[in-house]
Amino acid sequence: MPRLYILRHGQTEFNLQHRVQGHCDSPLTELGVEQAHAAGAWLADQGVRFERIFSSPLGRALATAEIVREELAAAGLPAPEVEPVDGLIERSYGPFESGPAADVPAELWDPGEALVPYGGEGSAALRARIVETLAELMCSSGAENVLAVSHGSATLQFKLAWERLALCPQDVRLGNCCVLVYVFDRSSRQFVCERIVNQNL
Repeated sequence: MPRLYILRHGQTEFNLQHRVQGHCDSPLTELGVEQAHAAGAWLADQGVRFERIFSSPLGRALATAEIVREELAAAGLPAPEVEPVDGLIERSYGPFESGPAADVPAELWDPGEALVPYGGEGSAALRARIVETLAELMCSSGAENVLAVSHGSATLQFKLAWERLALCPQDVRLGNCCVLVYVFDRSSRQFVCERIVNQNL
């Protein structure tokens, strides 16, 4: 069956500074680059032959995806061009973006609908967006192995949407460059989580 590999981007300068990213951007740290190389090496070790690589259009995700491509190519595996997809972008945090995470009036990664009055994106809308985006990419691409590079809050909402069907423990942190592996059923458009892997760097 088709498999989707979701990868969170590597550590960024804003991650270190505990600042809100959302739709604004921040470069990868040296550790973030190492994490991306480690994730790419892990995928290469699995022998995954990706037919499509999609990414959020934000720089931190695109940089992570390109590093993973380098690792795949170095291992002699297919390394298709990275395709930016708007639907994989992180949630908007409205006026809180680039400011201290402590200023967000709710839990940062899963604030529910608390950001909506400020012009941010609620968790229900984010969950619907990321699920629809990934289901459509899996169906329209016809690929058997797909890599999608996204963000912490977006990845969390996708994971929460499918926890009821998961085949592995879901109470797992989603560290920078963690990889979530899903089997996809095109007829039902359902995802089943098989594995969550953190790089532990």
